[in-house]
Amino acid sequence: MDAPLYLRPRVDPPLASLLRAGTFLHSLVDALGSPLNVLLPETVAENARRFRAVYSRHRLTGRVYFAHKANRSSALVRRLAAEDVAAVGVDVASLEELRHALSCGFTGDRILATGPKDAEFLWLAARVGATVNLDSPNELEQLSALVRTHGLGRVAVLVRLSGFESADGHGGAGTRLLSRRSRFGTPLRDAEELLSALERNADAVELTGVAYHLDTTGVEEKVRALEQCVLFMDTCRARGLAPRAVDIGGGFGIGYVAEAGEWERWTTALSEAVLGSRPPLTWRGHGYGLRNEGGTVRGAVALYPGHRPTAGPGYLDELLSLPAPVLGRSSANLLLEHLHDLYIEPGRALVDQCGLTLARVLDVRLADADSGHHLVRLGMNAGDMSLEEHGVLVDPVLLPRGKPEEGEEGPVGVFLAGNLCLEADLITRRLVHLPRLPRPGDLLAFANTAGYAMDFHAHRAQRQPFARTVAVERQGDDDWRWCPDEDYWPIPSPGGTSA
Repeated sequence: MDAPLYLRPRVDPPLASLLRAGTFLHSLVDALGSPLNVLLPETVAENARRFRAVYSRHRLTGRVYFAHKANRSSALVRRLAAEDVAAVGVDVASLEELRHALSCGFTGDRILATGPKDAEFLWLAARVGATVNLDSPNELEQLSALVRTHGLGRVAVLVRLSGFESADGHGGAGTRLLSRRSRFGTPLRDAEELLSALERNADAVELTGVAYHLDTTGVEEKVRALEQCVLFMDTCRARGLAPRAVDIGGGFGIGYVAEAGEWERWTTALSEAVLGSRPPLTWRGHGYGLRNEGGTVRGAVALYPGHRPTAGPGYLDELLSLPAPVLGRSSANLLLEHLHDLYIEPGRALVDQCGLTLARVLDVRLADADSGHHLVRLGMNAGDMSLEEHGVLVDPVLLPRGKPEEGEEGPVGVFLAGNLCLEADLITRRLVHLPRLPRPGDLLAFANTAGYAMDFHAHRAQRQPFARTVAVERQGDDDWRWCPDEDYWPIPSPGGTSA
């Protein structure tokens, strides 16, 4: 039998302490049902401080905007609203997220409105004094018309750019690099139209910065885009405009898997399984984007890089330290020389280690008599925890209800199925190895799900209930206190704690 291929989660304090509180977690699920999301609001504030420490290290000013779409929690947004008003804001991508941020304590001047926008979203953003991140001249014209029609004050705006092109110093003279395409932002080649629209609507909007959004983990590509934004801002100033901030978006990432070796072994074994040189690692031989063409592996692995040695604040530090390809100075020095603020929009990275999702084991049976693998049905479905949608592969932590019976110890391979009447309702298509075969009533805890996995695709298919969400705080060494997510406030309660 092949050795088990683990992808054990990276778990830092205090999440590690929470996972050791098995009795407490079982009591929560007994009371509130399965699945259940559990959040640590204090951790999101600590993550914001880590990002701010990178600003201080590079002597930069600006603001960290939490990308609200990563998690719909009230507790996390309220906890961030209590942070330094000059240092932390929130990035909202819909009318309802804007309304939620305002209700959680953010004032308009700390809110950045991004994403696709309708008239209602634009009106409320302008009315409360939010900064609006504009994707096109048409969006700029629509906002300006609303401002004039309703007698609103000038709105602070960022213009988001895309389609960056620059010389490649490694590719020889005349070699050009074009950033990957994005449906967000105005291509840099259309900058003249954008500048004319800004000048034409100067009575309604004030250009305060330039932004970009690149769907890539490549730090060099982001440095090229940052440099192009700085150069574009020079052009803006020459036209009488006065932008002062560069918004580099998000994409700072999380390292989900604790050990690089486990991730490397699993991805190597996946290729071998696709070729047929070892037994399948997945449900019905799913290849996660890889395929066997005549004995050769083709395609690309459609997975989030489970182990990332540099992520979150460390990724930002690396980006700011790299030299820009044309001007030659580091990105941080470019911003300092021009007296520009830095805006960032971390979502996943800001909620790193902020929570877990619990699911009760409902049923266990053999999935395949030949392989000996078991199918474990959970009190949740793939919408409750969308690991596969975001390509995140990580082992759950088994929280047994009682002590194991004789003969139950030892690793066992299982497939995790959901509670919907669909063949495709698998929590993950990967064969997961657990320390023993779970029993009905046990819990599986999926660590670090607060970023996109927890509620991004939640639905009520088959009238299954949404997962409830609770906020928890540690009380002493071994005790925990909880409250419903919507009841959390970052102030002491009569019981002596915010939770």
